[in-house]
Amino acid sequence: MQAKISSFFKRSAAKTFNPSKLSTPVEDTTHFGIQEPEIRITYKRRTPKEEPDRNGEITSTDREKPQLAPPRLLPSSSSKSLNKKRSYAQFHLELGQSDFLLHTCSTCGFNFAIGDEGDEKVHKEFHKSYTHGIQFKGWHKERVILASEGARVILVLDGDPPAHMKKVQEVVKMVEDELGLGEEWLLHKLCKVYLFILSQRIAGCLVVEPIKTAYRVISNSVVQKSSTSNEKAARPNSAVLRFGDVNFQQEVVKHMPSVDKLNVSEDPSGVTLCEKDAVSALCGIRAIWVTPFNRKKHVATKLLDAARKSFCKGYTIEISQVAFSQPTTDGKVLASKYSGTNTFLVYHTQA
Repeated sequence: MQAKISSFFKRSAAKTFNPSKLSTPVEDTTHFGIQEPEIRITYKRRTPKEEPDRNGEITSTDREKPQLAPPRLLPSSSSKSLNKKRSYAQFHLELGQSDFLLHTCSTCGFNFAIGDEGDEKVHKEFHKSYTHGIQFKGWHKERVILASEGARVILVLDGDPPAHMKKVQEVVKMVEDELGLGEEWLLHKLCKVYLFILSQRIAGCLVVEPIKTAYRVISNSVVQKSSTSNEKAARPNSAVLRFGDVNFQQEVVKHMPSVDKLNVSEDPSGVTLCEKDAVSALCGIRAIWVTPFNRKKHVATKLLDAARKSFCKGYTIEISQVAFSQPTTDGKVLASKYSGTNTFLVYHTQA
């Protein structure tokens, strides 16, 4: 007979609760190497105490650690900058030109680099000071000797305030460079300095010193007038080129100095010739200088007039008692015109 299908599924026996098992003692496991979990104790650092220093400022006793900047992300080589600005830097080609590095101004002699904004700015300021004069805003106390038509001549003496002497030294340095004089040769303690002020600039400078004797310049012979007549006899040895009835003759034209111009005796080496016998003199013109822009405007004449008027207290020195030291070619022309004769006085400087 076939068994029933329910016989294939046997139920598990029901578990019964045994209270005797609960009374079993718990064994001590500490002797078998079993450790309890470790408990970690952490401590939080206190805030550093701030203490006042000697100056009363509160400073921290602990230095803070520097914070590192976050790393930058460098762009990859494949990325392209779309807003990149163009560079307009100027480049120059060196092809052996003499003024490649520095250019020398033909007027003021200043060396500067063309295209350099800083150099060109410095040259512009120096060029203006050289041609028109060094800037001068004026002093509270000035010895004004002459004043006319917005210009004035002031006198500076040794022992004046340092600001006055500093300005004088600046002008004297330019005069020494222009006239080719030695450094610190022009000025000494006995000198008197006259400055011509025009449009808040020093347009001229005159340095004078006391002297006792001078020497008179030897005059040249009178220059004869050159004939302006076109009727000239042909030279026997002159070359004549003939084409039929037409003659071509070579003619040499010599430019002679004007008769009205005063002449100064000078040998070919440039040395001024003067007499052996000394004459009396009081005022020595050690140097006189006028800015290029203000020349031929009677600035030098006004400086000389101011010096004659104030050099000796109480009276004006005669022109015949004024002597010039080491006059240049332009200085000789000035001395001749101012003294009214080509036999003006010159003297030897002591220093």
